Amino acid sequence: MVVRLVRSGYSTVIRWALEHRLIVIGIATALVGFSLVALQSMGGEFMPALEEGNLWIRATMPVDISFEQADRLTGDIRRLIRESPEVSTIVSQLGRPDDGTDPTGFFSAEFLANLTPQTQWRPGLTKERLIKEIEARLKDMPGVVFNFSQAIQDNVEEAMSGVKGENSIKLFGPDLKTLEAKAQEIEAVMRSVHGVKDLGIFRLLGQPNLLIEVDREAIARYGLRVSDVNAVVQGAIGGQAVTQVYEGERLFDLVVRFLPKYRQDVETIGNILVSTMAGTQIPLKQVANITTQTGAFIIYRENNERYIPIKFSVRGRDLQSTVEEAQRRLSSQVKLPERYRMEWAGQYDQLKEEEARLATIVPVSLAMVFVLLYVVVGSVKNALLVLVSVPFALIGGVLSLVATQTNFSLSAAVGMISTLGVAILGGVLLVSRIEELRREGLDLHQAVLRGADTQLRPILMATLAAAVGLLPASLATGIGAQTQQPLARVVVGGMLMAAILILVVLPVLYEIVHGQDRDQQNEHA
Repeated sequence: MVVRLVRSGYSTVIRWALEHRLIVIGIATALVGFSLVALQSMGGEFMPALEEGNLWIRATMPVDISFEQADRLTGDIRRLIRESPEVSTIVSQLGRPDDGTDPTGFFSAEFLANLTPQTQWRPGLTKERLIKEIEARLKDMPGVVFNFSQAIQDNVEEAMSGVKGENSIKLFGPDLKTLEAKAQEIEAVMRSVHGVKDLGIFRLLGQPNLLIEVDREAIARYGLRVSDVNAVVQGAIGGQAVTQVYEGERLFDLVVRFLPKYRQDVETIGNILVSTMAGTQIPLKQVANITTQTGAFIIYRENNERYIPIKFSVRGRDLQSTVEEAQRRLSSQVKLPERYRMEWAGQYDQLKEEEARLATIVPVSLAMVFVLLYVVVGSVKNALLVLVSVPFALIGGVLSLVATQTNFSLSAAVGMISTLGVAILGGVLLVSRIEELRREGLDLHQAVLRGADTQLRPILMATLAAAVGLLPASLATGIGAQTQQPLARVVVGGMLMAAILILVVLPVLYEIVHGQDRDQQNEHA
């Protein structure tokens, strides 16, 4: 019953389409044009974030912070995060990881906040709003920069960007002070870009250093050598091995140095006594200049070049348009000196690499498909007609992304490629059947009508099976659904639209193309 109703309705539609060919072609062309425009203006991202049911929060404090102060701030941050009832448990780690793989001091703290099931959250609360709520409580922490991610996602992002952040700008250059100054300019511009969050600079400078410079003229008056003064400094501050001790089978140096109260600041260090050749003792400050200065506590290098990273995340906006706006603003507002350059790392960099790869793979694949189609249908013209099915699948996929406000991503691109295969299969079935009927003696119009009618069921089965099969995935909202939604939505929309356009537009195109051949043959006759 259902099949008879579908065939009866389709028979009416296809006859009308063959009688109004220009209208059908015009509508199909308009839809393809709209899809291309929508695809160009659509937001882009590398891959949708996989929901893991937790928050991984990194707090970067001033690099010269004391351990006691960092420990106190870490406890305060845990308490503020825990105020949200959606946070079930929270643990923190201050300083470098247990395996010692990261050169991070106790100015860095990491927090793992496990969340309750989303069905238990407050009504209307989303994860984005939860992050904003926690951010609002943490914003008054002095000098602390926060980064929000997820446990697994954080490791993947660090592997892609090279730093602890979702995305990063790597500013390369030889001078550390110039790098920090330009990084601050970049940070100021990035703050004005809508969608940029968790913005921060990985500082290079800020390590307090104690500089002791021996006064050669002064030590000459006392008959001292530079090595004499250096030995006193090393023994009093750094420590000097005086013997060795055994613990079982292990051998250790026994190091002695002054008590902390005699080397705690510049004044007490300056009062350390140095023995002269005459047997007298003089303060260290009389034979050396003792000062403090700020130095580099870490230097980032890549390919033997120094760089400073500026990390950021994107929330509330798609990645591609955010970064492209930032690039335009930086190019006009930040002028880099000679030998300084910027590189973008992270998800945006991966997105551009994949787009470039697809721009090569897709045309090559279509060329191979064309060759195979030519072998199957035995005609260049018919092979090109089958390839017309490709834009039909594109239309439905793009419209589904627009309707669901889904950004274009690598997952959506894989969905597009998947729909092309089914669409081409439908085109092959239809064109091959029409050609077979024409060889049996039917005229062009009757062959098109009969071929479309007989291939209605197999084409609908091929397209609807894929659409119905992935419909649950396109509507799913559970953990892990975010990565499969773009692919599923593209396939569902593409298959539904491809079924309609293949069964309506392709017969019209076939009759137009082969009708011109028949007219030309009649003229020659």
